[in-house]
Amino acid sequence: MFEFIDVKFKDIIDLPALCIEKGKITTLVGTSGSGKTTILKLMNKMLSPTQGVILFNRTNLGLINSVTHRRQVTMLSQNPAMFEGNIRDNLQVGLKFQEKDIPGDNVLKGILEQVKLNKPLDSPVNNLSGGEKQRLALGRILLFNPEAYLLDEPSAALDDQTEEAIIEMVTGHVKDNNKTLVMVTHSKAIAAKYADTIIEIAGGRCSGRRGHDERDH
Repeated sequence: MFEFIDVKFKDIIDLPALCIEKGKITTLVGTSGSGKTTILKLMNKMLSPTQGVILFNRTNLGLINSVTHRRQVTMLSQNPAMFEGNIRDNLQVGLKFQEKDIPGDNVLKGILEQVKLNKPLDSPVNNLSGGEKQRLALGRILLFNPEAYLLDEPSAALDDQTEEAIIEMVTGHVKDNNKTLVMVTHSKAIAAKYADTIIEIAGGRCSGRRGHDERDH
């Protein structure tokens, strides 16, 4: 799905070759500051390489409209944006931007159940904890139904029990719906349990790869 060819970004990333497989769960692991988040941002077109080419489904990512691309490839950051209003507003806002049909409350409540957020839809978002906001943002991108999910430490603000439940839900959703997931995680245990491929990043370089190693298609 993604192919990095001689890609550099400033002095942060140096990836002569890296492939992310379609329909697989890939985790990026490594120490803080190793470049994992930068790789996600390059894949989401939030950043552009200072050298080299990134291909998305064999097309030069630089030639793809950014808005169109982000409808197919959606990123969840560590500190996701919240919009003024309540939980319902925040679940619907992205769909409104994309001019998609707005689901009814029953669908929205189902999403909240998926992400283990036991709150009324009219709850103000400024009353939510960091972990609750993270789960709300995750619910928002599940509603987008993109081709690929890019998740940057999606469970960093969660306790161990909730983390396990959320990661299990997300990876199950990806597999059941034949989606692609690229996830940055601090947890080697999570990576080992759920990933098809684990890519180790150190100093902006790919220092190791474990799991499926066949060519992307």
